[in-house]
Amino acid sequence: MDARPLDERFAEGSETALADAIALYGQPLLRYCHHILCDYHEAQDAVQTTFIKAYDNHHRFRPGTSLSAWLYRLAYTTCVDLLRHRKRQLVTPPPVAADPDYIGEDLRRALETLSPEQRALVYSRVIEQRSFDALAVIYGKPAATLRKRYERARKKLAQALQGTPAERRSKSYETHTG
Repeated sequence: MDARPLDERFAEGSETALADAIALYGQPLLRYCHHILCDYHEAQDAVQTTFIKAYDNHHRFRPGTSLSAWLYRLAYTTCVDLLRHRKRQLVTPPPVAADPDYIGEDLRRALETLSPEQRALVYSRVIEQRSFDALAVIYGKPAATLRKRYERARKKLAQALQGTPAERRSKSYETHTG
């Protein structure tokens, strides 16, 4: 077994390093892509494409840098590409409620009011609890810029959720019980 760090082995194009990277980052990237795309099956495709791109471009990865940040950046650009492709299609089928990671219709609609970058930022901060410094490495932008964009995205998401049927039911319940 090779005791060298994963990033060093990955940069050399080792297939075992790829397998280790998939085992370590596969599920987190799937959740990340799912929240950007709001579609579980497209997220699975995005993660597969991300690892294919990573393996094909392993020579571009620099050992000593964050393999995680590099993979998340690849996943983000892959998701954006899929969203562009989706826009060109005339009909997008609705998500199936039987999916294990189904996002409720209200939340999906609210998330779709955000740009892909905003969805990725909100997911990274809220679900993965990444610091703005860590996000700065992934997105290649200053932490202060990302902090401001996150605040704007959070407000926009909150506004979008206020108009959902679930929110209206909650307010109606409070009115009748309060």
